[in-house]
Amino acid sequence: MKVYDLIKQNSAKGTLHMTLLDPAKQAPEEAASIAKRAQEFGTDAIMVGGSTDVTQENLDATVKAIKKVCTLPVIYFPSGAHAISPYSDAIYFMSMLNSCSVRMIIGEQVAGSLIVKKIGIEPISMGYIIVAPGMKVGEIGRATPIPRDDADLACAYALAAEYMGMKLVYLEAGSGAPDHVPLEMIAAVKRTISVPLIIGGGIRRADQAAAISKAGADVIVTGTIAENDDLGALKQIIAAVKNA
Repeated sequence: MKVYDLIKQNSAKGTLHMTLLDPAKQAPEEAASIAKRAQEFGTDAIMVGGSTDVTQENLDATVKAIKKVCTLPVIYFPSGAHAISPYSDAIYFMSMLNSCSVRMIIGEQVAGSLIVKKIGIEPISMGYIIVAPGMKVGEIGRATPIPRDDADLACAYALAAEYMGMKLVYLEAGSGAPDHVPLEMIAAVKRTISVPLIIGGGIRRADQAAAISKAGADVIVTGTIAENDDLGALKQIIAAVKNA
């Protein structure tokens, strides 16, 4: 079964959790160890990617190391077309919709499309929407972040993504954000769209994850706590997602 079909099918039964690992922030073996523990805790997939310093070499090494110890899907969360791993099971073929840069909206996608086809990994189209504060990914992507009190604007972007045929919508507060995407915004977007909704950034505690799940998230992504080796918190968050 394709990775997207797994996401679609399993998220219909309850909120999924994905663990995000940045290949630039730890050695491949350490990433594999974290991924293995995350699988034991019940995470549903491993995402690999980061905003800066991702190379073909550290990306391939990280994905290969993870796949040696995990049976979960490994999804590449790309920063651009300069590095695309053939060892991944799928790639989020994503457009940062509220970027001021044409390169982030469509340029990198044009540069990477034939590569994705050639290496044969599954592309999953995704509307990627940066919510304030946006953090490093918003800065690098030249985003105009959605204000935290403007749920209507978030809904408009999300619905535009769905109407353009994108299979997923991702609301991103940014890695290390002081707070996650507002619950009211999550609930409003969930009511507006019919494709799976992913929420990431600023999620550090189990109670936050449970609230985000109840607000309507189909997938919750956590990365910083895993990269900081806070596996106790990761375990609690995954349990909260599964029990929400």
